[in-house]
Amino acid sequence: MGSDGSKRSVAPRTLGVRKFAESRAAEVENLHSIVANRLSNNFRSRRDKRRRTTAHDNQLANRRHRKRRKDSPVAGADHNPAAPGKVPRRVRRRNELKQNPESGFCTSGDGTRRLRTHVWHAKRFTMTKLWGFYLPLGLQGRGRGSRALLKWYKQGVVIHDASYHFAVQFDGPEDSLISVLDRVLVPSPSAHPMDMSHSILSGVTYGRALLHHVGTPLSKPIAPVMYMWRHLDQHNTGKVQQDCANGEGVPENIDDSVPFRQLWVWIHVSAFTEGYAALKCACQKEMDEVGSLIRCSSLEGHLAKLEIMGSGAFKLLQKILHPIKHAVERPFQLKKHSSIEASMDEKKMECDLLHNEDGFPSHAIFSLMVKDPREYMDEETFNDSKMIALSTVDEVLSHVTEKQPSITQPVDKGGGLLLLSQAHHGLWDAASGLRTPIEENVLHTERHKKRMDFLCLDNFNSGTSNSLDSLQSSRSCPIMLLRNGSADDRLKGWSIVLPLSWVKAFWIPFISKGAHAVGLREKHWIANNAYLPYFPWDYPDCNAYTSLMAIEAAASHSKADRRPPAVRALKVPIPPPWSTICSFDKAFTTGVNTLISSERSTSNSSSPSNLTNSSSGVTSSRLRDHMCGFRGSVVRTNKELTCFLENNYGGHSFLFPYNMVRDRSFLKALKDQSNVGGLANGISRVTACHDLCFLRVILHALKEGFFEEGAIVCAPRFTDISSRDLRLENNEIGLQMPQSAAASYFKEVCPGEWEIQVPEDPIARESHRWPIGFVTTGFVRGSEKPTAEAFCEVNYLAHLREEQWTEMSVERRKKEIYVLVRNMRSSAYRLALATIVLEQQEDDLEFM
Repeated sequence: MGSDGSKRSVAPRTLGVRKFAESRAAEVENLHSIVANRLSNNFRSRRDKRRRTTAHDNQLANRRHRKRRKDSPVAGADHNPAAPGKVPRRVRRRNELKQNPESGFCTSGDGTRRLRTHVWHAKRFTMTKLWGFYLPLGLQGRGRGSRALLKWYKQGVVIHDASYHFAVQFDGPEDSLISVLDRVLVPSPSAHPMDMSHSILSGVTYGRALLHHVGTPLSKPIAPVMYMWRHLDQHNTGKVQQDCANGEGVPENIDDSVPFRQLWVWIHVSAFTEGYAALKCACQKEMDEVGSLIRCSSLEGHLAKLEIMGSGAFKLLQKILHPIKHAVERPFQLKKHSSIEASMDEKKMECDLLHNEDGFPSHAIFSLMVKDPREYMDEETFNDSKMIALSTVDEVLSHVTEKQPSITQPVDKGGGLLLLSQAHHGLWDAASGLRTPIEENVLHTERHKKRMDFLCLDNFNSGTSNSLDSLQSSRSCPIMLLRNGSADDRLKGWSIVLPLSWVKAFWIPFISKGAHAVGLREKHWIANNAYLPYFPWDYPDCNAYTSLMAIEAAASHSKADRRPPAVRALKVPIPPPWSTICSFDKAFTTGVNTLISSERSTSNSSSPSNLTNSSSGVTSSRLRDHMCGFRGSVVRTNKELTCFLENNYGGHSFLFPYNMVRDRSFLKALKDQSNVGGLANGISRVTACHDLCFLRVILHALKEGFFEEGAIVCAPRFTDISSRDLRLENNEIGLQMPQSAAASYFKEVCPGEWEIQVPEDPIARESHRWPIGFVTTGFVRGSEKPTAEAFCEVNYLAHLREEQWTEMSVERRKKEIYVLVRNMRSSAYRLALATIVLEQQEDDLEFM
């Protein structure tokens, strides 16, 4: 009886509709009488309120359905029973795109690969075929919407599927891997400061560098890369060493004392083939010289990368990522403390995961295991995200030789708190296979069953999921968080490295929680807003840039050919003719008005006359080696710039690397009274230099002007600067050249090769200005402070600053350099201020 009394009465499992209506018949009749009295027993609808609907008779849909039935293999079997029925493309494509294999990309008929988010992007974005992929170019429309995008970035979150970045994995001895990186990376990892090098080598942070070919560090770079080490501990080093020992051709002189490590190098898809070949060549040379075993393998099709950008990126990560309760390592939390100064207290420090964004330094690496974001999360999930942090950073940065305690074992209070993260090992073993997520239909069935159980209703259609699929699938995913910026940077965002099969599982939750998806064009706008170069558009010295410009040139010419000649736009060089920029010692020579030849000796000529005040010019400048690509080199580190200035100017020039700006040498020269009307003490006049060397500069328009991609950066005369205020007062038009001279400024001598033309008319020649660089990224229309990125020759920049500081008073001097910018199809010059990037920061290695 006690048991019967404790039972609760539950709602019936089934409901009889007829019995329910009979029991409520009186109420229904009463309600019907009330409605009938109000309508005067006229239940017909008013004619003016009637709407004809044809949803029941959709002729277009019926015709389409009949055509599909006709083309189906079942219907087609009657017409041609001998030939097997062919599955329609629509069915084949739908089944193919629904698949979620463990690795690899889906491909179209011509072999073009598709992202895992291809279907979602294809319905909303303009797609383009680039680098062997179908990639989202931008939102549908004419390419506008930059103001709304930057507002999303400033106040919200944007997300980009960057799965077209591939990783190359290295396995081998630590010293051999460092030697391989020193062969191909600039700056080399050994050149970093001790604390930075130790942080990268221990797997706490990742590094950035430029990838070069083996043995040619001064040649054209291949691409900017990001490299990261697997966290050093006894478990993974022993596993890697065992895997290498099981391979073929293992040398017998392997030193057991040298730790075996793993390393990732991330490369953009446009330069992956060239970069992967260079890395394999470096490994082969290292093995031939040293005799150690190094495995170099590609992780293409195994890993993916999602980029979360914006001021609310961290808050969105807190909503989506629900880590599984286990101990992880956060070696960067106590980064300021030293092992000598720290008191080595063994107290556990519990902290909420992703609780404070300031606790993550720039370039931090954080690995964790998270739950499937598609599943419903209970309140207990947030309480289960407690993590145990490290007591000191030195426990991570030191080589661990003792066995690490497991998660289930109690932590020895005398042995430290360095615990192992399971997620840190899952992604590093991606080549051997990772479990795929649960299929969508299984999750939908589980959600439906929960709803039916909540309503106390029978679920007649509920079925059990396949046990084999459940064994091969997982409800948790190992990921790796990479911080792309800091609180002081203009770029605020994170990158998520995860298995390729899990991209769909994370993409929809991010979108549903408020993230705005962006394509290649919108990402370019964000890079411009953050003053960062965008690969490969802002890397003119790479082969990937040349290939991209060739594709854009072919598309531009094809579009122009489809228009009538009368309305066809002026043909401009694509890419910009970098070969027309001459060496500073050959640009202008006194009294010479003929073609400058590369064989001409400059030893008998006097020092270069004033570049901007000389009225004499050259008729043309043609590259003698018949190469239309980029020639010269681009300086992206302060060390390279300092060496260049030491070799060419003896360390005394009007260019100041970042280390000189920090010690106030720049401000002393800026405010030096002795520079008025002459040269400063200790700063020599620009000497002749035959080598072309470029610097990345940020251009700000002075009052007016909109700079487009490919615009020409020219050297102004000092009168162009001094007369600007007078022209504004008199409402006069600024400096312009005749339209005929603008149309013939560049002349195409053969396909892809251009030369510069100086007009013979004295009046037109007076408005001619010599090019010193080109704009690679133009203004973004929706930006509050539009900026453009350009590459200008070093010697011209030094000469322009020397002239402007010499002629100007101390009060009117600026840290920026005055330049003129003219769009390719325009005849008007616009005055702009050029800011040298390497005078504002240590290195120019960050990129997007």
